Amino acid sequence: MAENSGGIYDVLRGSFLTDESAIRNWKVIVFVVSLLLVMIWSAHSVDEKVVKMYELNKLKRELRAEYVDTSTILMRMKLESAIRKKVADTGLEPAKDPPQKIKVIIK
Repeated sequence: MAENSGGIYDVLRGSFLTDESAIRNWKVIVFVVSLLLVMIWSAHSVDEKVVKMYELNKLKRELRAEYVDTSTILMRMKLESAIRKKVADTGLEPAKDPPQKIKVIIK
């Protein structure tokens, strides 16, 4: 029991960093700290990518809504009734007779 409490006491005092085998302990500590730094950097880069994805999805939704609005306006402009209203001032009217097919025969 005395050895266990001495081991815990040594860890709390930090003597494991100053004794003869401290080089091995420092190597492990530096390795663990470097892994932690890589993990923190990786988490931050993932967070940045998530934020960028959210912004791009938001922009995509806005552009999709604009596309739908524009295509709706275009479809309304292409309706025959809308075209008749626009050209009524110039005196154009729909043809009373259907168009006839012209056949060209080359000899």
